[in-house]
Amino acid sequence: MTMHLAQGLTTLNTRVRKSKPTKAKIAKWQEQHRIHNKEMKRLGLKNHMMTFDEYVKYIHGQLKPRTESVVSTPWHHSGPYVRETENIPSYVSKDGFEPCTKKEPMQYTGERRLVGIATMHKSNMVPIFADDDDKNGQKQATEIATMRRG
Repeated sequence: MTMHLAQGLTTLNTRVRKSKPTKAKIAKWQEQHRIHNKEMKRLGLKNHMMTFDEYVKYIHGQLKPRTESVVSTPWHHSGPYVRETENIPSYVSKDGFEPCTKKEPMQYTGERRLVGIATMHKSNMVPIFADDDDKNGQKQATEIATMRRG
């Protein structure tokens, strides 16, 4: 016969033993209790103030704090919000519906004649103009082409 434990049993003692609090711990808790009650009084939460025994249970997780609030909330309304003024006129601009109209297409109105558009580097678009000494813009176009490859 072998010496095995039955299933579900253990040889480890997992019971939590209660120890008596020392005088230093009690003094520390009393100070914390005093500070807690002072803070609750300052915040106007007198229903959260506790006795020392309740505070000790509270810090050990044996007592849940009270959740009901004594402070009334006057900003909550019972019914839906209703506007006090009856009619507020809409804003009428001086231009009417101008922002909604279609924009006129842009036209080049300069003195120099635009021959074309060249790509100098990546997506850098450069206009090519025809000058007095270069009637068809070939000179400027070749300069841009050599800059791009050079």
